[in-house]
Amino acid sequence: MFATIRRYDGVDQDRAAEVTRKVEESLVPKLRNLPGFEGYYLIDAGHGVFSSVGLFESPEQGRESTKIVADWIRDENLQSAIPNEPKITSGQVVVHGNVVTVA
Repeated sequence: MFATIRRYDGVDQDRAAEVTRKVEESLVPKLRNLPGFEGYYLIDAGHGVFSSVGLFESPEQGRESTKIVADWIRDENLQSAIPNEPKITSGQVVVHGNVVTVA
């Protein structure tokens, strides 16, 4: 599994609800259509900081998701709400823990 983490600083706090809604309504469906998609999580850390975690089967799929997100920001006219390029960390997931339920 391959993970891509993006950290966005300086997100317009007055538009945080709009960004979140648009991610859910239009970005996540685009990412779901990518081959190898395994998950996407958006984190609102407050104070204009958002982070996302995308999970894919391969590095190439993770890189493609980064292109899709950049295009999506432009297509949704969110440049003023998300004015800064994200800081991106990506790599192979080397430890993965799941929730264990006891019956």
